[in-house]
Order: sequence, then C-alpha cells, then structure tokens
Amino acid sequence: MSSVSNDENKKVDAMRLMRTVLPFVLLLTAPFSTQAQVIAEAQTLLTIPLAAKPTSRPMTVAFVPAHQRYYIADGGLAPIPGDMEIANSKSKIHVYSADGKYLSFAQPGYDNRSLYYNTNTYQLETITYNVSSGAGFTPNTGVFSLELTETGDLKNTSQDIYGFNPAFGDAATIPSYNAEAKVYYAKQERSNLVWLVDLKQREKIGEIALDLKAAGAQTDDISDHYVAYTGIKGEELALLDVDHKAVLVFNLAGKLVGKSALPHTLKLRAQNHFNGLGYANGLFFVYHEPEGEFGTYYGFKISDLAQ
Repeated sequence: MSSVSNDENKKVDAMRLMRTVLPFVLLLTAPFSTQAQVIAEAQTLLTIPLAAKPTSRPMTVAFVPAHQRYYIADGGLAPIPGDMEIANSKSKIHVYSADGKYLSFAQPGYDNRSLYYNTNTYQLETITYNVSSGAGFTPNTGVFSLELTETGDLKNTSQDIYGFNPAFGDAATIPSYNAEAKVYYAKQERSNLVWLVDLKQREKIGEIALDLKAAGAQTDDISDHYVAYTGIKGEELALLDVDHKAVLVFNLAGKLVGKSALPHTLKLRAQNHFNGLGYANGLFFVYHEPEGEFGTYYGFKISDLAQ
C-alpha cells in the first residue's frame, strides 16, 4: 500500500509541475508575432507647426540625432530642362528644433522628394523628383548630400552622390532608405508595389507586393508615392491609408502586421496621397494642412517597438 501511494503521489506532483511549467514553455517556443506591438490608436508625440509658407508643397521629414533637429523639405518648382538660368529649384528645406520650434532654412536648389539621415555616411541626404528620369532628364536630378554647419543649420551647398537611376521607377516616387541593408524602398504610384533599389544597379533588385486586401484598403485609398522604412524588425514598412485615416504596417514580405488608427479629428486632404509624409526619430509624420497658418506636421508613434 505504501509503495502504491508513493507512486500516485509522484504522478500527482508531476502533473502539478507540468501545469506550472507548460505555460512558460509554450510562451518561449511560440512563434514571435509583431502584430501586438503595432499601436491600435496612434499616439501624437510631436507637432511641428510650419512657420513659413512652403515654397510649393511640403514633402518629407528627417531627423539628425547629433544636432537634435528636424528638417522638413519642400518639393516642386523643378528647373526647366534646357533653361540654364533657372537650373536650381527654388524649393527650401526648413530646420526645426527637437520640440518643433522653427530655427532657419536653406535653399540648396533641389526639387526634393525624399529627405533622410544616412547613418552610414552621417549625412543628411535628398532624393529629387524624377530621380529615375521617368519624365525625361532635368538638371540637378539624383541623390545629393546636404551640408550642415557645426550647429546643425543647413548650408546652401551640397555634394553629388548619384545621378538619375531608372531602378527607382516612377518619376514622383519618394523613396525611404534602409541604411543597414543599403537598400531603398520606392513606392510605385497607383499600385501596391514597392521596388527595392541598390544605387549600384540600374534595375530594381526586388519587389514587394503589399497585401492591401488584408487591410481592407485599395490602391486609390493609400499614399501614392511614399512608404516609410521604420527600421523595426517585422514591422519594416509603414504606409498611410488616407481614406481610412490609418497607418498600415507591413513586414518585408508584404504581409500586414498591424494597423494604427489616426485621430478622427485629422482632416486629410487630396495632397496627403502625394506628399506631406515622413518617418524620422521613430515617428510617422503626416502633414495636416487645415491647422495653423501654413499647416502642421503631426508626429505619431505607431509601434511600441519604436525607439
């Protein structure tokens, strides 16, 4: 009787141990999911009221950590082919403090589309309209580095990085940059396609088809030319759904991993399909034209994993 009782006690203890340990084992061995990290309702962490009228249309946003400053590029006013007297665009780039206060501006002479900080070169860089020469060659077209003063103000001078490259596809694309992989992500207009670009190659090196259907969106609902690279593993690409007021987050396979709703009071307009977007310092930026004298950029946190 004693030996049988001991055996039964051991079985009971083993079952108790399994009930205690099993949940932790399942948690450790379960496949990692990023969907829970995407914030269901985007959090407004920063607003940048524009203190100067955009030269044409406000485009993208960059952040330089060393100077703790934001840079907002205007686009438009491209030079006219063949007219060397106006070979430089009149578009400006505006400088703001880390808390959104206006500091200064410069006029490097580019029809800016994409502005970003390259952590490989430690430079602020711009990609112009028609980088692919999809609409014919124009002066000052390509990828350029912008020169900063020691305090972080912009100079009117710059350096060539690369000329036009057909691998970018659409003339109006606003590419984002993955410094770790040295790859650009160029959203193609009127589609769910994102082209992967290596500056050393004259053709795209890959293509990502974003699963818009899973998000309940169509190509005419979303921003036409811009997809952000977030740097967050499993949540690499972020896209504005203008019609549904949300940021859609995808992985590099194009799979939807989450959706972050924007405030219902945000009045997005037609131009949000084409410009007024950016991703910098862990924030997804959206231009809100009706607010303030010249409009306001909202910086949203869309993921708990954002730094």
